[in-house]
Amino acid sequence: MDGSGRRIIADTHLFWPNGLTIDYAGRRMYWVDAKHHVIKKANLDRSHHKAVISQGLPHPFAITVFEDSLYWTDWHTKSTNNANKFTGKNQESICNKLHFPMDIHTLHPQRQPAGKNLPTGEKTLWGQQRRLHAPVSAQCQNYTCACPTGFRKISSHTCAQSLDKFLLFAQRMDMRRISFDTEDLSDDVIPLADVCSAMALDWDSRDNHVYWTDVSTDTNNRAKWDGTGQEVGPSMGPGPQGGQRLGGGIRPLQGTDRIEVPNTDGSMRTVLIWEKLDSLWDIVVEHMGGYMYWTDWGASPKIERAGMDASGCQVIISSNLTWPNGLAIDYGSQRLYWADAGMKTIEFAGLDGSKRKVLIGSQLPHPFGLTLSGECIYWTDWQTKGIQSADRLTGLDRETLQENLENLMDIHVFHRRWPPVSTSCAMENAVATCVLGPQILAASAVPAPQASTCCLMARPVHEVGMNSFLIFARRIDIRMVSLDIPYFADVVVPMNITMKNTIVIGVDPQEGKVYWSDSTLHRISCASLDGSQHEDIITTGLQTTDGLVVDAIGRKVYWTDTGTNRIEVGNLDGSMRKVLVWQNLDSPRVIVLYHEMECMYWTDWGDNAKLERSGMDGSDRTVLINNNLGWPNGLTVDKANSQLLWADAHTEAADLNGANRHMLVSPVQHPYGLTLLNSYIYWTDWQTRSIHRADKGTGSNVILVRSNLPGLMDIQAVDWTQPLGFNKCGSRNGGCSHLCLPRPSGFFCACPTGIQLKGDGKTCDPSPETYLLFSSRGFIRRISLDTSDNTDVHVPVPELNNVISLDYDSVDGKVYYTDVFLDVISNMETVIGHGLKTTDKLTVDWVARNLYWIDTGHNTIGASRLDGSCRKVLIIHSLDEPRAIAVFPRKGYLFWTDWVHIAKIERANLDGSEQKVLINTDLGWPNGHTLDFDTRRIYWVDAHLDRIESADLNGKLRQILVSHVSHPFALTRVLAQERGTNACGVNNGGCTHLCFARASDFVCACPDEPNSRPCSLVPGLVPPAPRATSMSEKSRVLPSILPATLHSSTTWTRTSLEELEGRCSERDSRLGLCASSNEAVPAAPGEGLHISYAIGGLLSILLILVVIAALMLYSSASQESSRRRAWWLTPVIPELWEAGVGGNEVKSSRPSW
Repeated sequence: MDGSGRRIIADTHLFWPNGLTIDYAGRRMYWVDAKHHVIKKANLDRSHHKAVISQGLPHPFAITVFEDSLYWTDWHTKSTNNANKFTGKNQESICNKLHFPMDIHTLHPQRQPAGKNLPTGEKTLWGQQRRLHAPVSAQCQNYTCACPTGFRKISSHTCAQSLDKFLLFAQRMDMRRISFDTEDLSDDVIPLADVCSAMALDWDSRDNHVYWTDVSTDTNNRAKWDGTGQEVGPSMGPGPQGGQRLGGGIRPLQGTDRIEVPNTDGSMRTVLIWEKLDSLWDIVVEHMGGYMYWTDWGASPKIERAGMDASGCQVIISSNLTWPNGLAIDYGSQRLYWADAGMKTIEFAGLDGSKRKVLIGSQLPHPFGLTLSGECIYWTDWQTKGIQSADRLTGLDRETLQENLENLMDIHVFHRRWPPVSTSCAMENAVATCVLGPQILAASAVPAPQASTCCLMARPVHEVGMNSFLIFARRIDIRMVSLDIPYFADVVVPMNITMKNTIVIGVDPQEGKVYWSDSTLHRISCASLDGSQHEDIITTGLQTTDGLVVDAIGRKVYWTDTGTNRIEVGNLDGSMRKVLVWQNLDSPRVIVLYHEMECMYWTDWGDNAKLERSGMDGSDRTVLINNNLGWPNGLTVDKANSQLLWADAHTEAADLNGANRHMLVSPVQHPYGLTLLNSYIYWTDWQTRSIHRADKGTGSNVILVRSNLPGLMDIQAVDWTQPLGFNKCGSRNGGCSHLCLPRPSGFFCACPTGIQLKGDGKTCDPSPETYLLFSSRGFIRRISLDTSDNTDVHVPVPELNNVISLDYDSVDGKVYYTDVFLDVISNMETVIGHGLKTTDKLTVDWVARNLYWIDTGHNTIGASRLDGSCRKVLIIHSLDEPRAIAVFPRKGYLFWTDWVHIAKIERANLDGSEQKVLINTDLGWPNGHTLDFDTRRIYWVDAHLDRIESADLNGKLRQILVSHVSHPFALTRVLAQERGTNACGVNNGGCTHLCFARASDFVCACPDEPNSRPCSLVPGLVPPAPRATSMSEKSRVLPSILPATLHSSTTWTRTSLEELEGRCSERDSRLGLCASSNEAVPAAPGEGLHISYAIGGLLSILLILVVIAALMLYSSASQESSRRRAWWLTPVIPELWEAGVGGNEVKSSRPSW
């Protein structure tokens, strides 16, 4: 097991030996050959080769053994099979219809028999085993100590704790290393997570970090050399991120489609060179001389260099170049090496470009990455899929280190003992990013750039505070361009999140936050401009949020949604959402606010494109422009000149009322976002993939701000120095309980969607009075019927997957729903979490406090208490595909639909008894149904016949209400839970567990699985807990102890069910003493509600006594009147007492006056 003693067991008659297994007891091995369609065996000493099965094996793949049987998978039959391991007979298929069954194993202790205990490995600080122990052979009770791949032994029992020198290379989906500390040169994968497309890499021996770029996620990343401490750095932006390099003394990181430098932790990010770079690829730094070198693949391929502060830029190689890929510096000979995949060469020259020479000019199909170490040069080749080396001075002695490696990218040699280099930046404790120039120190706080022939210098534009800037969305990121400096360079807002389709943005200058919408993720989010404090503020009820604006004064966010065709507003935290405009909207797009005028403006992309205005509360809506518009995208307000500016096929302007319309900039190719700051307008263009600027007054002096920006969307201009303005709602929110929204005439107190404002004009109701609830799989929504907008809002219920059915309990105000993905019934908390299989419908008995549901997986109708306790299956027979369910508590009826073979609508009592088919003709797919308790009718929808019908509670007087309804699914009516009660509505009918009302009486029932409480089938009786003896005795006796009669003090001893049934009288049976198990028992007439009757009788007595006392007081007040009336009052009172006050036998007649 240490790899020694290797020998061949079988080498003849083999083609595709796939599966292999060992029979430990028989000391044999079995294998399958998919080409020869055979299963063979041999002893472990290579003897006795024999075919076990040679027929009926189309394509065996994997095999295992257990006891006397073989088990294998077969690709052709898509099955798992077994047979006798000795004879191959008794073949049978265990499981069929599998999609390409792969490996197979038997999980049993016999398959891992115990062996002799071996010494255990010790642990190093970095979590690997210092040594590995393996037995040498079965005959020799010995072991060898081995080290992990690439680690050298430092003694007979100890391994090195780290690697001193190794070759590091990227393979897109992973990063690997080849250790030079050992001789085997095997590659080992560095354990990293979420590597999607690694391209360029480098290392830093000071802190043992490896750095790499990922072009799929557009990020810089780093981790320790062993894969620990992985971190995601800042986003790099668009374009191929071809190179990154670390200067040993300064430790900055540089690269992307421009050249940037942050510190190694990603902070203090600075753009060094951003112009006149056509297609930047690889980059290296020479920290001792203070220079950086890079390759450019553009129309004129070249190799350039500049000081590491971007000074002294010059082209050093510009001829005979096609695709200059890898770069490497030989510090000893002061040479620059590069690989050219187009020229198929590896060349070198002096650091100034002189003395150019071809090192290797043959057998280089497609060299890519390049590095130097010692006397060797190493490179990767895309076409040969290998890593090769040669002498760095002569190009001779070529060797292949590894081959058959797909997607090879960059390559470097990690040397832990690399000599440190002291630089000025290493000694300076600079606040800003420190970069080296040729032999000098340059801090990035230099106020102005310096120009040269091939590039410009830039200084930090993101880390330091900016007074004015542009911020724009680019679908997958958000970027900023400072307007404080005389050049334009964009930087990514460094947010450690994934953006899919960021369309529109808004800025809150008060808190320094950016808000954006993502139409793919369907959410509105915000974060600080430094990328921190990310928060999703609205995650429900959004479809395509094309417009968004932040009201920094009123602390609100407004947005448009072209999917729902609404304009909404909410607080900055996403609370108190209100639909402002919902009518006559086709495709609302961009929205802006003019807070000084308390107005909002928006564009509409619909069939009749238009530009509209209203108050910020949605009032006083006016169409300003509705002609000669195509796709009015961008929109902004020029407050200084009191005019609107918008972008369509060209940029236009008009006054705030839509008049004085005139062209501003034309032509523009495909403008999208538009913004304004001071004297300029800025817009994004989809076709040019650029940001442009022009004078806002004349549209002249059009210049290019930034180019090569695919996915450009919205843009906003921000100036921190501008005052915010005055808030009409004041510090107390205008006295409003919820929303205070400005309007031209003042302000208006508003309520969240669906909630009414009270008569005081300030306060909102806590919730809607009447509303509809409906489910949409992953959401539960509400439509208020109190307001006229009829817009739906999401009920904040977490962790919904596939909600099919729901009902509402008006007593407790809870929503009950089924999730068929999780197979649970919940009400924000799990009510029933096991034993369900596709619960398609449920309903609440709000009187008896019971829950009913249909389980189409088990084809049953069940019930329980509302808390999920006392579960009981009511109906299990005669159900094919039960669908909808409803209850009529006052009548004691249960209704449901069934529609597989013969569609029907059925009825039973609430305990499942007296099942009856009401309708079984002219039905297709009766999905949902509901009850009208006033008119005593049942309504249902038929998804196959596409109509809504009704009938009385007996299935008669059938009537078609609505025809041609496209696939109706569910149905309800307003006030779906009637007022009133039944026998189970008071004290659960006296039942200990379940109480079911019926048409003429009610019954008590016990759950299918007894709980800790003794169950009684007799109303009002709470039996004592049974005395527990043994489990066998418990299983033979009744679950409850029942008395002989309600009026007898005789107690029953525990007896067997058989004995009780044998001597059961009619009265005992009626009282529930003869019930087997948990069968429901009807209440006895006159006795079922004795507790409630007794309470009613006491209240009647008390009322009569009060009346008598009042009459006596009145009598004593008037003696004259007393004498006239005493003749009839006197006999009544004794008669009442004689009969017993409140008794039914009182018979007094009152004489007429």
